Amino acid sequence: MVVAAGRPREFDVDRALEAALEVFWRKGFEGTSLADLTTAMGINRPSLYAAFGNKESLFRKALERYVANQAAHVLGALEAKTARAVAERLWLGAIELTTCPRKPRGCFLVQSALVSGDEVECVRKEVATRRGLLEERLRERFERAAAEGDLPAHANPADLARYVATVTQGLSVQAADGASAAALRRVAAIALAAIPHPTQKPS
Repeated sequence: MVVAAGRPREFDVDRALEAALEVFWRKGFEGTSLADLTTAMGINRPSLYAAFGNKESLFRKALERYVANQAAHVLGALEAKTARAVAERLWLGAIELTTCPRKPRGCFLVQSALVSGDEVECVRKEVATRRGLLEERLRERFERAAAEGDLPAHANPADLARYVATVTQGLSVQAADGASAAALRRVAAIALAAIPHPTQKPS
């Protein structure tokens, strides 16, 4: 006897995507199974495929959501008036996000990239590209700071951008390992001392 397929049940796509994001954030792409996703999203596999495509496609949508929503503090940081304020706002925003008790610990762009198999290399590259965009935006911002006299002539915007991005990722890793927000803010204060002042002289 042939049983007719039932109609896919209706569900809140936005809420389901948020649930998928949190699973990927907590377990990483490779550690997340389709069963993990369907359970968290409250849907069956046919509904998942119909609404989001395959697992990789769903991951990319979750990644876009994270960048647009949870990581929105990055845009605010880039609009800060000085190079030092850019770094400070970026780090404090990252600390607030990665230690939030209502969200998985750490940064989705770091946690979700914990992949090792060749079959998920495309995911690793996608996440690396996203992280690279932050560094590129920082470099552009620091180049403007240098042109405005907000950084000393010897400061290298590209090196400074990489430094700030590296500290940001390091704070996320520490947060994922359980470091408190207070402890990470103290680390950020130490790191901020390395951002050159406009009047700082080369050694």
